[in-house]
This record gives sequence, structure tokens and C-alpha cells, in this order.
Amino acid sequence: MRSDVPAVVDRGQYQDAVTPWEQEAWREEALGWVERGLAARGLRETGPRKVRLRPWSVLVRMSVAGGAAVWFKANPPASAFEAGLTEALARWVPGYVLKPLAVDAGRGWSLLPDGGTIFRDALDAAARTAVDPRAWEEPLRQYAGMQRALVPYAEEIELLGVPGARTAVLPEIFDRVVDGNTALEPADRRALGALRPRLVGWCEELAEVGIADTLDHSDLHDGQLFAPEPGRFTFFDWGDAAVAHPFCSFLVPARAARERFGPEVLPRLRDAYLEQWTGDGRTNAELRRALSLAWRLGAIGRACSWGRLFPGAYSGVGGAGDAAGARWLLELADEPPL
Repeated sequence: MRSDVPAVVDRGQYQDAVTPWEQEAWREEALGWVERGLAARGLRETGPRKVRLRPWSVLVRMSVAGGAAVWFKANPPASAFEAGLTEALARWVPGYVLKPLAVDAGRGWSLLPDGGTIFRDALDAAARTAVDPRAWEEPLRQYAGMQRALVPYAEEIELLGVPGARTAVLPEIFDRVVDGNTALEPADRRALGALRPRLVGWCEELAEVGIADTLDHSDLHDGQLFAPEPGRFTFFDWGDAAVAHPFCSFLVPARAARERFGPEVLPRLRDAYLEQWTGDGRTNAELRRALSLAWRLGAIGRACSWGRLFPGAYSGVGGAGDAAGARWLLELADEPPL
């Protein structure tokens, strides 16, 4: 595949981040892999390309004959599991995810079809005529249904390289993340140390509810799912995923919905998400308490995610990844809004 095809490169706010795309040999190898993957599907690139470079991924949009588009994604080593996970999810829960065109699990490369309208774009378009604060309810119901369907695969998901962040080991993960974070000030470390006994108690209380650990997307904001047609949603971008308490997933979409629609949407979203977890002898009060605990603990998963960057993505100590991780860790002290 020609490397001189016109390309628009988007670095966003990460102008100085280093990714493999800067290496000519890597580009040639990756694009050659894409070309072979397209050919195996009877597809051919027509150009131009749109390249999105971030410290945590290389993403290339390519036009193909017939007017469609495909996407190449490369993950850094710490989230290379996404390629194999995406392939496995397409087998286990095909109605909820994209089916990749090609995968190189060893190198963390994926070739994906276009998924249609991004949910964020659908929300923006709808807001021009009417604001519907219920918009997140059905995606959360479907996402929770997917999580329940994946409970039997939790061990297989971990074998794919997806990090384990099970409820029982969250205190140890917390210790490791705090110790490795270079952006925390001494006062922050003291505050987090004082918080740790409470964190252990939260984990024990959450475990007692008896909800099995399963796949946690960990970053399910409105740019991480497609809305290809009314009432149907497709979840993607699994580079931050972990095997964890499922309710930890609620933190990010709830915050996104609160920012767009206001805090009054949260009780309805909570109840929509919890619909899939009723019927097993647990009371609504127990489930709501569990969700409140997981709201706090989900911040640990977000802090972990910021360590999954390309090697050398930032120079110096206390880079953007550690700074973001520190902010998430400090949110553990905040009272959940539910």
C-alpha cells in the first residue's frame, strides 16, 4: 500500500506526543498489512486518509471503493489486547460490537468497518430540534445486557491480556497506581493514604452484594458507541477495558449525560442500567448502594487507563498521563451523586 497517499494528520492537543506513525518502517509494515487485509475482503483503498494520532492509539480512516470507509487501529503494548478482545467479542456478543475485518492480536492491530453514526453526533443532531434527557437510557440497558452475557467469559477475557481489576484486588491496584504516579503532591499522597481503609471497606461491601465481575469498558462516553439506527447501539474502543465489577462502568456515561442534560437525569439512568441486574434476589436498595460504591471505585480504573500509552509518548516526569491519573485518584474522596 502506498505510503504517499494524501493524508490529513490530527494530533489534537497532543502535538508533542510520540507514536509509531513517525517511523517510516512501521508505517510501511502497518499499511502493507492493511492492504492485504482489504484484498482478502475484495476491497481496495481509494484515498485520501485521515490519521488521528494520540498517545494511546494510532487511528487511520481509509476510503474504499464503493464509498464506504474502513479504520485501522494500532494500540500501544499496554492495550494491545484490544485487537484480540474485539475479535472475541464479535463471536460472543455479535449484536453489540463491530466485527473486525482483520486482526493481528500480537501487534495490537485491528482493521474495522465503519460503524455508522457516533452517538455523540446523534445527540448533537437531536438537540437541534428537541432535548431528550432519556437518550442514554436505552444504550445503558443494552450495555448492561452485554455485560451480563459476558460474565461466563471473564476468565477467557483475562487470558486475552485484558487487565484484571476484580473487586477483591482493587486495594492492591490502588496501592500500585498511587506508588507509580509521579504527579501526586505529598499532600495528595497523605490524603489517599488516609482514604485507603475506607476504600477497603467499600470493596468489601461491594463484593458482598454478589454481582460477578465481568467486562468493564471503563471509558464509555458518548464518543465510544455508534447509533447506526434507532434503538440499536454498538459499543467500541476497548483499549481501556478491564475485568472488574460491572457497575464501575456507570461512572463515565453518567458523567457524560450529567454534563449534557443536568444532574436530574442520573436517577433515571441508574434505574435503566440496573434493570438488567434485577431478579436475582437482590433488592433495589442493595443494587443502588452497589452502584454508588462502584461510582467511587470506577475512578481507579480510569487512573489505570492513563498508564496505557505508547512508550516514550511523553518525555520527562509527571507527564499528561500521570497528571490525569492523579486527578482521577483524588476523585475517590468525592461523594457520589447517587
